[in-house]
This record gives sequence, C-alpha cells and structure tokens, in this order.
Amino acid sequence: MTRSPAPFSLLALAAAGAAAATSPLAQAGPAATITVSHGLDIARPSETIVLPWSEINRVLPGALIQRIAVKDAAGRVLPYQVTNIAPLAKDPKNVGIAYGELIFQHNFAAGEQRAIFTVEKTDTVTPPFPVQAFARFVPERLDDFAWENDKLAHRTYGPALGAPAPAGSAKEVLVTSGLDIWFKRVPYPVVERWYNKGHDHYHKDEGEGMDMYNVGKTRGAGGTGVWDGALLYTGNNFTGWKVLANGPLRAIFELSYDSWDAGGTAVSEVKRFTVDAGHYLDRIESTFTFAGKAGIEVGVGLNKTPTDKGQVPDIKIGHKAPGILMQWAEQASNGAMGTAVILPSATGFGQDRLNHLVLAPAASGKPLRYYAGAAWSRSGDIQSGQDWERYLVAAAARDADPVTVSVAATP
Repeated sequence: MTRSPAPFSLLALAAAGAAAATSPLAQAGPAATITVSHGLDIARPSETIVLPWSEINRVLPGALIQRIAVKDAAGRVLPYQVTNIAPLAKDPKNVGIAYGELIFQHNFAAGEQRAIFTVEKTDTVTPPFPVQAFARFVPERLDDFAWENDKLAHRTYGPALGAPAPAGSAKEVLVTSGLDIWFKRVPYPVVERWYNKGHDHYHKDEGEGMDMYNVGKTRGAGGTGVWDGALLYTGNNFTGWKVLANGPLRAIFELSYDSWDAGGTAVSEVKRFTVDAGHYLDRIESTFTFAGKAGIEVGVGLNKTPTDKGQVPDIKIGHKAPGILMQWAEQASNGAMGTAVILPSATGFGQDRLNHLVLAPAASGKPLRYYAGAAWSRSGDIQSGQDWERYLVAAAARDADPVTVSVAATP
C-alpha cells in the first residue's frame, strides 16, 4: 500500500493565497502568448487549459513556477497550477525545465470561440492560490480515499474497510468498488473538516452539506463492472493508490483494483481520476487488464436506490445520446439530487438488480474514458432535472470538441 504525505490544512492554504488573484505582480521580462480556441457556440464555464511546460520554456526560457503571472486579455491575473510529471527530473542550471504542465481556467461565454492569454515573468514571488481541487488517502477512516473540488466531494473504500471485523469488535465491514458522494453547499474544501467532525455529523446538513448518498454493494455514482448481458461482475475495494497532481485547480490520482473473476475471466482495473475546479463531473479513465479474449463489455453504473431511508424519493432516469445516463431524485426533506455518467463510446444501456448501466466495449490495457458526478439543488447552480440534463448535454458536447492551444513568444 502506498503511503500518503502528512495531512495539511487546506483552509489555511486557501487563506494564505486568497489575495494572489488580485495582487499586482510586477512584470520583469518577456512574455508568452497563449491562444485557446474551440468550435462550439455554447458557454464553457471553468474550461481547463493545459499545455506542456516545455512550450512555456521554449518561448520564455528561465521562467519559474513561483515567479510568473498568467493573465487574460483584460490583464486580470488568473490562478494557475504547474504539475511535476517527472518528480525525479533534474534542473541543475535552475532554468525551469523539469516541470510538467501549466494549468489555468477560463470562462468562455456563449459564442466566444477564441481567447488570448499571456504568461509573464515577474520580479516578485507569486503566493499559492486557494485550493479548489484536492485528493488524499484517509487511513484514519479505514483506508478511504477522498477527493473534492469546489462543487462536490467523493470517497471510495480501501482494504481496511473490507477486512473482516475482529471478534468482539464493532468494526464496520463493506466490500465494494462503488463510488460515494458528499454533497456540498459551500465552495471551500470540506473533506478534512468532515472527517474530523465524524460520521454522525456529516450525515446531517450542518450548514456545509451532507453525506446523503448510499453505495453499499451497488456501483454508487460511476463504479464499473464487467457485463455479460445478464450479470455484472464487480471488483472489491481498491488495494493501491497514487496521487499525481493535487490542486489548486486540478487533482489527478489513480486507484488500483486486484483481479476478480468476471464470469471465468480474471480482470484487474486501474482508474485514473481527473478532478477539475468548477465541474460537477470527474473524468475517469478505467484501464482493464485481462487475457484470453479480444475484449469485454463494461457497465458503468448508477445506484437505483441512492437516497437515505425516509426520503420517499421520486426518481427519474434518463438515457440520451451520446452515452448519457442520468438520474434525478426529488426527496422528502433533503432537497433534490442528480447523478450521471457520460460514456462517449457507449453502445447501449442496461440494468441489473441494483444498478442502471451504460455499456461500452473495452480492450485489455486501453483506457475507457467516461465522466461521473452529481449535483444537489441546495448547492445553488442546478435546481431541476431539466437543469441537470442541460448541463450533461453541454458536458458531452465539450468532451467531443476539446479546446486547442498554441503558444508563441509575445511580440
């Protein structure tokens, strides 16, 4: 089992960097011009723009991640993130060649298909920006893995929760690879605080949101399995994890699942999650490994009975091309919630006793890309099933038309 670094205070980090987006930063040298374009007429809020740092280094040699400013066409300073995809890379001359990717975001208005940005060297240090995307292993809660952005939080379950309870103990036992949701009504990070205040508190809305979603043996909101046309064969709790990037705008991590029997075929899985600020859906790439056949059919699921007891939900299920499986549940006292999966390569839909499914073929060793997430009427943005459907249709269109990015030296 991989071990996580020591926990840190996200709220403190957010407070320390809160002024970064508005503080003046003195330009001390040349700049790079970034042009971002796409082909849709719809709005694209919180569009995540990613480019290799090598492109910045090419036109802006010597730029360092703590001494740059990213600005939009109006000169506003934007929050940014620089990843390190090669943590053992060397930079003996200190010229900034060992970084991975530069990440920032832009809210494209409807009809705005092109935007210009600059990256400038500064002669002052840029403080960290408030954290809007975060993920970590939670060994103190029976090996959970939890993640969140400013819209939504999630968790899923590790080896300690799946282990048998010692004789005479009251330890909880749950064996599942389903994905859980914590619904938020605040934009700041809550995962650390909710784990600290404990189970009996975060299952009530005490002002920041609540855990009101049930997973159990189901797929939860976006878990996977192997479908044979009648039965869904699913793995157990994750057994390994790796964090690849951790905010402030994007978190990337992987969860690995040991081999399970899928109707006579041994299948293992690695999921890579990309969690972006401002989005209700995470991008997930599931890579299945198996032998003895050309491919398998994968089902990505939504729990048929996701609400707490006593909520007498009115649940509506929708199926839309391309590969949108959506759920909207009106509850007695907990507001309304929507869940969804978007599977661009979907070939159909199905269901078993526990789950609604969207189906697609998968080859061994090749990632299957899909999106999964949820929204809550009390969070403010999405109030109805119609709102949720519009959001999902737009998200599918954005996946089919990714932005293009080019970099040039500023004249």
